[in-house]
Amino acid sequence: MSTQINRQHLKSLRAKEEQRFLDTHKNSAAAFEDSKKVMHEGVPMSWMAKWPGAHPVFVKEAKGARFTDVDGHTYVDFCLGDTGSMTGHSPDATVAAIREQVGKGITAMLPTEDAAIVSGLLKERFGLPLWQFTVSATDANRHVIRYSRMITGRSKIVVIDRCYHGSVDETFATLDDAGFTVKREGNIGAAVDLSETTRVVEFNDLAAMEKALAQGDVAAILMEPAMTNIGIVLPQDGYLVGVQELAKKYGTYLIIDETHTISVGPGGMTKALGLKPDFLTIGKALAAGIPTGTFGMTQEIADAIKKMVELEIIDLGGIGGTLAGNALSLAAMKATLTDVLTEANFERMIALGNRWCDGIDAAIKEFDLDWHCNRLGARGEYIFKGKQPVTGKEAADSGDFELEQYIHLRLLNDGYLITPFHNMALMCPDTTEADVDGHTAAFRTVCAELVNG
Repeated sequence: MSTQINRQHLKSLRAKEEQRFLDTHKNSAAAFEDSKKVMHEGVPMSWMAKWPGAHPVFVKEAKGARFTDVDGHTYVDFCLGDTGSMTGHSPDATVAAIREQVGKGITAMLPTEDAAIVSGLLKERFGLPLWQFTVSATDANRHVIRYSRMITGRSKIVVIDRCYHGSVDETFATLDDAGFTVKREGNIGAAVDLSETTRVVEFNDLAAMEKALAQGDVAAILMEPAMTNIGIVLPQDGYLVGVQELAKKYGTYLIIDETHTISVGPGGMTKALGLKPDFLTIGKALAAGIPTGTFGMTQEIADAIKKMVELEIIDLGGIGGTLAGNALSLAAMKATLTDVLTEANFERMIALGNRWCDGIDAAIKEFDLDWHCNRLGARGEYIFKGKQPVTGKEAADSGDFELEQYIHLRLLNDGYLITPFHNMALMCPDTTEADVDGHTAAFRTVCAELVNG
């Protein structure tokens, strides 16, 4: 029988770490009190309120795989801005490109030569021939959904249960116990009943996917090739090819969102598995954290758009944005794709990701915990169930918020930051074996203290 966690002991450990945090983060506490006077929740974006501890740590500077807070503590960063800084913080090549471009113009709502260069680099990586730019991956997803509806004349979108694709209205849906599409818990201000716009299916369920498509009203499937935002859920053999074939069979466009799954290599899972999506969306890390997004499309889709969108009203259709494709973000993307997110760097990052997961697996085995570590290239994540999930619901059921909050806080106090929404870590080009091994030692200590109560 696996080791069980004593909940009273867990509360005692948490209280100890809460006090330790308060004792060592007084400058962050003061900054937080000042921030509450002018910002809701004391943070510039609501998610930042979810960090463990009485308040978030306030960052003074970040470089490579580390950041330093206003109290002078330096941390090994395995969160990396939830993928936005997968490149490492402020990589030299990108910083140099940004500095040069800032002096030559930030945005003019006109193309620069970098736009075609970046588009060519994306074509080489992902295979789709034509590209457009946005300010975020969320916008990229919104735009391709609109295009899909326009071309097909259909209204519905299929998404995966417990998915996340940014703040796209159609994606904040889930399955209820009876298998019906309903709005997801936490969905604020939904404009319409989600069942009007969206049909939800479980990941790895081809029969459910076919049933959803067979009604003939689905414009597009929007999905990650592996789920990452409810935790890591890997595709079973044949699943993604099966989805691709079903999309073609029923005249539905397949949109692959590689924003997080780029962790498997320069061309994401699309390149690694030879997928042929109709659209591909991505953002976050492409410009090393400078806000940007992009979407690629087939020639067939581009031709259809050309025929259906009138030039006179091309700016009125809900596509595009004033700052989309700006000179600064394109310069940052060119440098990042050319010099940072390289094949050689991915090889190192993936090796370190495996080393990180090996350390987690060893501690889980040593202390006989019914936990599991999932792997996705340079990304790893441990869950509180003993087997790999195959659906979003199984991944959600493997969480334990109370336990996560304690582990995150303890690791933070020990100098290691992991993603606050689950127990996920990401490697960057500047991460070292010593960083990984240090985290392994800290995690092992956490496990030892948990089971000795």
